[in-house]
Parts: sequence; C-alpha cells; structure tokens
Amino acid sequence: MNIKAILTDIEGTTSSISFVHDVLFPYASRMLPDFLHRHQNEDEVAKLLEDTRREAREPDADIARTIEILLQWIREDRKATSLKALQGLIWEHGYSDHDFTGHIYPEAARQLEQWHDAGIDIYVYSSGSVKAQQLLFGHSDVGNLLHVFKGYFDTRVGHKREAGSYLSISKSIRLPAEEILFLSDIVEELDAARDAGMATVQLVRDNNVITGSHATAHDFDQIVF
Repeated sequence: MNIKAILTDIEGTTSSISFVHDVLFPYASRMLPDFLHRHQNEDEVAKLLEDTRREAREPDADIARTIEILLQWIREDRKATSLKALQGLIWEHGYSDHDFTGHIYPEAARQLEQWHDAGIDIYVYSSGSVKAQQLLFGHSDVGNLLHVFKGYFDTRVGHKREAGSYLSISKSIRLPAEEILFLSDIVEELDAARDAGMATVQLVRDNNVITGSHATAHDFDQIVF
C-alpha cells in the first residue's frame, strides 16, 4: 500500500473504552447542570443549547428540561454534535484542573510519534468533538501529543458509518482515499471507510472480537502498511 496519511479513531483504538465511559462521561454528567446554569447566556453555549432543543424537537424547552435532555443523551451515548461540543467545554475544565489525564495506550503513543517522524500525516476522526480530541491528546498520560497530528475531524463532517464522511475527509486533506489508512475498532466504520476507497485496519483490543473482513491488529505495533 502506498499510504501517505493515517486517519485514526480514538475510543477503543488509541485509547481505552473504559476511560471514556468510566471517567469522561460520568464527569460530564456530574458537572453539566452547574456548568450550563453558569454559562447558558454565553454565545457559544447558548448556540449549542439551541441546537440541542432543535434536535430534540423541543424548541421551547427551558434550561432545566434541556439539561434533562442532555443527561439522557449522555446515558444513551448519543452521537449528537451539540452534546459532544458541550462535553468538550466541560472536559476542558477537568483537564485544566488536573482531575484526570487523557488515556492513550503506550504503544499507540510511540507509534504515532514514529509515524510522524517518518513523514506520515496523521489525522483524527472521532465522534467526540474536535475540542475534546485536542484536550485528550494535549493532556494525555504521556504528555502533549498534539504535535503529531495534522488535523481533526468530528461528526460535523458526517457520521462515521457513512462512506460519504470518509470521501469528505479525503477531499479535505487532498489525498486520494486509497492513500489513507483508517484505524478503528468498529467494523461498521471500517466498512464505510473501505467503501470510500480507504485502506483499513481493525484494532482488536481487550474484549473486542473480529467480526469483519478487515486486516486486524491487537495493538499499534502490529499495524503494517
């Protein structure tokens, strides 16, 4: 394969699923009500609250009801862009206050550095907001890794199980899809990327199972291209 860029997922790929579900989500749930009461009139937050009401089809929801909606979405792990953006704002405080650091597998951090040093362009595509992505890698267990990434994509480019999203990313980074390697633990995402023409590798970590027809790796050290 003539790979010139790597596009990587985060949860279950560079980082553990448990970090997201056992640390980040509970923190956002705990902090969200007070955060929104304090910041609801600020322009960025106010717009995200309006986006939430629009998606929930409750345009007249007051702040208490909007908080209920967002907390329910967190419990459902709903991939709502407004929720992800608000979570990113809340997590920023958590990282800044050293309440936690962003989990990244040690071998993933090492390989990302090596690929970057070898001249491979590296991008992130996650359902978490770009801000949340940058916070995780900027405050990771091994320090600031932002320098290894050339760009970030979230659900504003499209949903991760749709081939069109990967075509949009290919166009954005100005590379043919066949020159991009996508890494994820989710078969449906890998299927969509392959349908768009990208090379793919499924990360099979922890209790994940091989269910698709993609090349597989148990960690980043096993990824070959």
